[in-house]
Amino acid sequence: MASWAFPWVSVWLFANAHPAFSAEAERTKPSLGKSPVVLQAPGNESLRHEIQRAIDRGFSWLTANQNSNGWWQTPDHPAVTGLALMALNGDPMDRYRARENPELKRAYAFVLNHVKPNGSICVTNLPTYNTAICLMALLVARDSQYDAIIRQARNFLAGVQHDFGEKGKLDTPFDGGFGYGLSSDKVSDMSNTLLALEAMYHSKRLTIDQPGSNGGDLDWKAAIHFLQSCQNLASHNKEAWVSTDPKDRGGFVYHAGRSNAGGVTNATTGHVALRSYGSISYAGLLSYIYADLKHDDPRVQAVTDWLKTNYTLDENPGMGQAGLFYYFHTMTKALTASGAGPANWRQELALKLIQLQQRDGSWANENARWWEKEPVLVTCYALLSLEMLWHGLGA
Repeated sequence: MASWAFPWVSVWLFANAHPAFSAEAERTKPSLGKSPVVLQAPGNESLRHEIQRAIDRGFSWLTANQNSNGWWQTPDHPAVTGLALMALNGDPMDRYRARENPELKRAYAFVLNHVKPNGSICVTNLPTYNTAICLMALLVARDSQYDAIIRQARNFLAGVQHDFGEKGKLDTPFDGGFGYGLSSDKVSDMSNTLLALEAMYHSKRLTIDQPGSNGGDLDWKAAIHFLQSCQNLASHNKEAWVSTDPKDRGGFVYHAGRSNAGGVTNATTGHVALRSYGSISYAGLLSYIYADLKHDDPRVQAVTDWLKTNYTLDENPGMGQAGLFYYFHTMTKALTASGAGPANWRQELALKLIQLQQRDGSWANENARWWEKEPVLVTCYALLSLEMLWHGLGA
């Protein structure tokens, strides 16, 4: 059985995290703590120079727009600063960490100032979102001084994995997923679940046994239960909203009973079938990979087929321009991990992102949904994507 290609998540430090590399991922794997040495693929060297130029311009804009107190965009959500830290740590030339960068020092101090006794890393809102991304930001620092904080964050995330209904039973479609991490949560959603699974997957080496903490890990079987409850796949999902339209088969919705792409109502029966859409379907594929489902699992095959059929760089399928850069970012991670994209998807996406870069070096979406009019957030999405593309084009 073929193994997953390793998902380079913004930086190459995770090279030892996955138990089974593809031959190419292993061949190009850099040594930790050293500048990456990546073998060139013929014809890609010029494009990689263009990508690096775009990355450099993005870094210049990003560092010039950091608040003097260390945060980016807003002090209310450390996750945005965490994304900037991941982007700067992911510099293909490894210039920022190597010279004890003052921007990174201020940003890490800001993040650490929001570590809570319960292990969460947030101000007051969106603890799952903020904690998961800040955990990743601490992880990419490759500094053992953060290990204890990462373990505490893992325990927090494990503790907010949902189990509605009867405890210990997978008796609601939301069991096993993640919401915002609040006591008032009524549902799980694919966005928070992806972030939590990603953070837990990449920090697995720090798992510890603590009473009441689920060993510092998730119930991965329950997580898979939630994921398939969000997939338009009648063979594995018996929810009433599941679409029987071949155009939706295999794709994902935001959570059971809700698709941000809307639904189609049968005029005769009144049945509402929810539509699959792009960004969250890539989130579904990537989440299945983190949960260690195999290539030949029918759930993986179904979402892979939907993504192949709906591949485009012109829009977020089903959503138009809404969430476009999140779509690009999640696409990059999922296709890097799965190896399922079209032959030239890296070249096509790299050129698209370079084309969309603003004159000042930033990126922004004219569609404001999901904060994408905020240039810091979108610039981080673009930089993280370009860093992965830079590595992939060297394989």
